[in-house]
Amino acid sequence: MDFNHMKIIVAASTLIVMSLCAFVSDGAAQDRLPPIPADKLTAAQKQAAADFLAERKQEVFGPFIALSRSPQFMLTAARMGIYLRLGNALPRAVSEFAILLQSRRWTQEYEWYVHAADAKTAGLSDAIIQAVADGRRPENMTDEQEIVYEFSTELNELHSVTDRTYARAVAKFGEQGMMDLVGVNGYYSMISMVLNVARTPLPAGSTPALKPFPK
Repeated sequence: MDFNHMKIIVAASTLIVMSLCAFVSDGAAQDRLPPIPADKLTAAQKQAAADFLAERKQEVFGPFIALSRSPQFMLTAARMGIYLRLGNALPRAVSEFAILLQSRRWTQEYEWYVHAADAKTAGLSDAIIQAVADGRRPENMTDEQEIVYEFSTELNELHSVTDRTYARAVAKFGEQGMMDLVGVNGYYSMISMVLNVARTPLPAGSTPALKPFPK
């Protein structure tokens, strides 16, 4: 092998290594949209943060940190979230089950971290929670859980809901509960999008609970 050939091989190898490093770095990067330093906040962002604190009794956190780049969007999303998480017409355990299904669908670790604990507190069994985490259809679901599972699966995968599933949802939850279930699906899909784009990290010391789905 002459010297020129050796130079070509070394150069090519260097490019490959650089490309791999860039790929790994990009894939492993976290927190694209971290908290904005106080001295960098715009007037609109400061007002939105103050309104958020007044309404939620806590500082801007989680997905709302990323959303603060669009202050009005952040406030509107926060207000909708209060209703869809705490005030909707569905039983709390049913609502949290629907949220977990969206968290798993998007492999959204932060959302799962928050709502797996909430779901357990609301009465969802460990077996149901683990089945969702594994990406499996849970066994021994209640009638309510089965309706939510079918409704959410059809809505997200078929982009519609069959007459049978729609009728079961309305019969069990009423038209308001059925529509709130649509809202939970849509809202937590949006929040998952925000968190995935922002690469919002889990709280320090927390372990990811969801394995990526096969590509």
